[in-house]
Amino acid sequence: MDKRIVDSEEREEDIFEKNIRPDTLDEYVGQKEIKENLRIFIKAAKMRNEPLDHVLLYGPPGLGKTTLAHIIANELGVNLRTASGPSIEKSGDLAAILSNLEPGDVLFIDEIHRMPSYIEEILYPAMEDFEIDLVIGGGDGKSKSIKINLPPFTLVGATTRAGDLSSPLRDRFGIVSKLEYYSEEELKDIVVRSSHVFDIEIDDDAAMELARRSRKTPRIANRLFRRVRDFAIVEGDGKITLDITLKALKRLNVDDQGLDNIDREYLKSLITKFGGGPVGVETIATSIGEEVTTIEDVVEPYLLQEGFIKRTRSGRVATEKAYRVIGIDYNFGLFKEV
Repeated sequence: MDKRIVDSEEREEDIFEKNIRPDTLDEYVGQKEIKENLRIFIKAAKMRNEPLDHVLLYGPPGLGKTTLAHIIANELGVNLRTASGPSIEKSGDLAAILSNLEPGDVLFIDEIHRMPSYIEEILYPAMEDFEIDLVIGGGDGKSKSIKINLPPFTLVGATTRAGDLSSPLRDRFGIVSKLEYYSEEELKDIVVRSSHVFDIEIDDDAAMELARRSRKTPRIANRLFRRVRDFAIVEGDGKITLDITLKALKRLNVDDQGLDNIDREYLKSLITKFGGGPVGVETIATSIGEEVTTIEDVVEPYLLQEGFIKRTRSGRVATEKAYRVIGIDYNFGLFKEV
């Protein structure tokens, strides 16, 4: 695909996300327990005139980790600095980020599990003592270590793979919160809120249909809303009705259980090529031409949550529900068009 098209799509999504992103805990929908705990922790930190303890947010993609980082900074009344784990490749990269922080700032590191181990080791004293030690000079015996003092700050780390974090790094977070999947009612509220932000009318039935097919994930709910909005503008009168919604979702190949083409390819390959399993995720990914990380982080969490597959020591196994959804007889293994 043309890189300019990809960049354009990414910019569109970034602008959309920025416009609909809530600014406060009161505006944030869902994750009730996390919200209430953060409200107390933030208030206590402000009363003590101290930075909030370091926060680790983990869970499947699209549940609102980045949004919560923005909200934490807003609620504290401080600046938010952002970075990505894979982009921090050298100790100097991290030193530059940390040394530019102002007192009380929030540093958000997305995909923090992908930081190299030697970068983690530099981060430990920064998190505990607000200082870093850097070695400068060559390998001729003239190198020396210098200590850089840092202003007090709050690190907010986000990850889809908390198990990939090293224990020393994970233990340095004082607040650890797991984001859960959303209910249909919560997703409906998110869709309705997005419609208000963009000043487009939406029927209750249409909002609920979008919520039902959004894989319990706000990011997907908003993505589907954005595409259905296009259909409403071009092929309707600008109002998102149930009829327009059903038509758009059919064109987008999103079925009534929220499964898309990749999900169905995954399940069909697992059943028709590998007899329903058990089979390794690498083999499945190769069979459908997808990256293993995409399968593990995007596809499988929902399929596991909804009971389409089981994860065993020997590999992935399709359930009876998976056979039914792609039209294969579970008892006899005979393909039926549905």
